[in-house]
Amino acid sequence: MALSPCGSNSFDSGLEIKTRSVEQTLIPLVSQITTLINHKDKPRKSEKTLRAIQRVGQAVNMAVGRFVTVGEAIAIENQELKEEMSFACYEARRAGDTIAHLTDVVSIEQPESDGRATIFSDKASMVKAARMLLSSVTKVLVLADRIVIKQIIASRNKDLKDEKKKARMAAARAVLEKCTMMLLTASKTCLRHPDCDSARINKDGVFQRMRLALEQVIEIVTEARPSGEGDILPVSIYMGIREYKNQLEGLREGLCLLSKEDLTALLEVILEHTEDFTDSAYTSHEHREHILELSRQARLELEQLIAVWMQVQNPKATEATEEMELAILKTCQCMNELKKELHNAAAELAADLLKYHADHIVLKALKVSGGEGSLEALAKYTCELTEQKEQLVETCRLLRHISGTEPLEITCIHAEDTFQVIGPQIISSAQTLALHPSSKIAKENLDVFCEAWESQLNDMSILLREIIDLFEGRRGEKRTYLSLPRPGKLSANLKTIKPVKLDSEEQTAIAKVGLELRLLTSDLDSESEKWEDQEHEIVRQGQGMSSMAYSMYLFTRGEGLLKTTQDLFHQTEVFAEEGFKLYSSLQAFSTQLGDDEKAIFTAETEKLVALCQQLQITARMPVQGKNSTFLKVDSSIQNTKSVLTVVVYILPLCNKLIKKYKCEQSSLGSPQSWRETPLQTPVHEDCLSGKNGNGFGVKSLEQHVANLTFLESK
Repeated sequence: MALSPCGSNSFDSGLEIKTRSVEQTLIPLVSQITTLINHKDKPRKSEKTLRAIQRVGQAVNMAVGRFVTVGEAIAIENQELKEEMSFACYEARRAGDTIAHLTDVVSIEQPESDGRATIFSDKASMVKAARMLLSSVTKVLVLADRIVIKQIIASRNKDLKDEKKKARMAAARAVLEKCTMMLLTASKTCLRHPDCDSARINKDGVFQRMRLALEQVIEIVTEARPSGEGDILPVSIYMGIREYKNQLEGLREGLCLLSKEDLTALLEVILEHTEDFTDSAYTSHEHREHILELSRQARLELEQLIAVWMQVQNPKATEATEEMELAILKTCQCMNELKKELHNAAAELAADLLKYHADHIVLKALKVSGGEGSLEALAKYTCELTEQKEQLVETCRLLRHISGTEPLEITCIHAEDTFQVIGPQIISSAQTLALHPSSKIAKENLDVFCEAWESQLNDMSILLREIIDLFEGRRGEKRTYLSLPRPGKLSANLKTIKPVKLDSEEQTAIAKVGLELRLLTSDLDSESEKWEDQEHEIVRQGQGMSSMAYSMYLFTRGEGLLKTTQDLFHQTEVFAEEGFKLYSSLQAFSTQLGDDEKAIFTAETEKLVALCQQLQITARMPVQGKNSTFLKVDSSIQNTKSVLTVVVYILPLCNKLIKKYKCEQSSLGSPQSWRETPLQTPVHEDCLSGKNGNGFGVKSLEQHVANLTFLESK
């Protein structure tokens, strides 16, 4: 495999095995097995031919033996992949033995009627053994690379607290994880159809992408910079506006070190980048006109500001301070409006595009035309996919300009690169299938690349939601609600649990459930924002539960401050306690309802308390072994989803009832206020007060802040 070689430190010192060494072991195997498969059948075989065939067969078997020895050694040192690696090695060794047996043709006098199968009498068995060998060898190589990747990523001695590094590592990890399956099917397709150019192009594209991702991982871990390059992101509009406004604010105290020419140049750079929006064929006419108008206004506001600034610098000026302040405010306001217009243009375009392509019509058509071997239809849908790719790439570029943070900007760049690369790979895999319509592996390969495209569309949807949330102030970087225990305050039953992290496969498996949880938190936030009284006890408790659930969603992505499964389980228990508090508030609220409304309302609140009890039981359930831990993680996330689903239903119902009764009381002239709902004694008071023997009390805001400070210092 032509992946970048890694040093011997990639494995334990007692096992100095490199991915490159495995690749070199494979080279003689490929050439020799090709010789065996392609030999020409002749009625009469010379002694020289027989000896050559036997030598090649023995060489293949010996090469397989060396290769398998390397694979088995890797399996011993890596228990998580031991079973898969051992089976692949067993298959490879069995295929090698079969090839050696079939090529054991010592003499031309040996009778062919003795019943023993040889390469001459049973060529089908030879082809079958060769296929098994190449398939198992490819599997071993892929597993070996996965081990190298995991060990690089899991390096404990490297500091990844920098959010930009985390985002870059997440992007590289996503590429490597998705490319693992692509590499397997692309390699199998290339081996099955060695003369097919599109299959070779497809495989080479995967190798190249993995190579670049590995280089990025190594660069992050070792803090190296190839060719002296710095970690510099492309200039984005949101960064430019932020710098520009900082300089304008500095004018008040004379802290701006730029000249009027420099300020003008800084604005012009920003406005030059807005041409990415105005020149785009996908930007609506309305947005384009607004952006151009705001750009003109920004220039005029700066000219006015500079004129006032020059006046203030005159020692004789005594009444220009207020004019200066007003000019700064007007200029900053204009830039805010421009930023908002750009955000709306990019966000609306992305939302419309994702909605339009949600049914994956082009991908389905490519699969059908490829399976039917219709090159004409394939050419048509290839053009459509290329156009779709260009739309998505340009949209990601626009989203990068308004992303709001450097980590989100890096994620936008990753999405742009992914669409740019996977689009042509889908086309090459579809071309291979069209040339070989009956090939099962070619069909499977196309399916894998199409799934990667669909997955990236899904990731882009999440990215868009995060950009919108950040822009609207619903989900800032520091908002995540946590209720982790203070050091030394863990309960007895949690002390027995060994803190573990999910591996990459488990992280991928739990990601889908995490996405569903994320969507529910968005729904809950939307419902909370509709309340007129944001300080109402019920809405505040709902918002708290939403924030806690969001921290669990971040855990499913390998992000946030919930680092281990133990952190997640404790957060789950505190989430359940918050659910009990909400239940108590709802019970008190229900006492003011009429009989019919109360019946419906009570039915929903009873669901809530039952689900919170189940969640609490799950959180306290002991675990034994890695598989048991993962099942508990899955159950915790699923039960949290169920609780949120009920809360998302209850909140708008409460809001509707409050508005209804307010209206009725207003018409009757009643002074009663619905702002504060009286609270009854909580149903689970012992849990909430921390007197249940487990030490889990609901912490005050100051305690949460202390926890966050402690975690960040760690």
